Amino acid sequence: MDDSLNVFEEPLHACSEQPLTGFFRDGCCNTGDDDQGSHTVCVEVSREFLEFSRFRGNDLSTARPEFGFPGLRAGDRWCLCAARWLEAYRQGMAPRVFLRRTHRRALEIVPLELLREYAADLN
Repeated sequence: MDDSLNVFEEPLHACSEQPLTGFFRDGCCNTGDDDQGSHTVCVEVSREFLEFSRFRGNDLSTARPEFGFPGLRAGDRWCLCAARWLEAYRQGMAPRVFLRRTHRRALEIVPLELLREYAADLN
């Protein structure tokens, strides 16, 4: 697992425990070499984003009990793949982002300036 630091090089805050998120299902957007999707961006999903994601072939709203996945509802926080967030951004469908809960490795894919535009945790 990579150092648990956020985009500000500070300790990474938990994203969500209900539902339990993260590549390692530890509640944080931690990542490592096995995380090919870079599940590093902590977001608050919206109904519009969930529909966009389903249309793009990743149905996040349907429960998958066999994988311990309860399905997401608008307002849930989730560790999203950085490339999926960027794709949603380019289509005008990006969900809000919690920067202190977003792993610094997200910046390998998404510029901080774009994430800041959607920041839910900045004044």
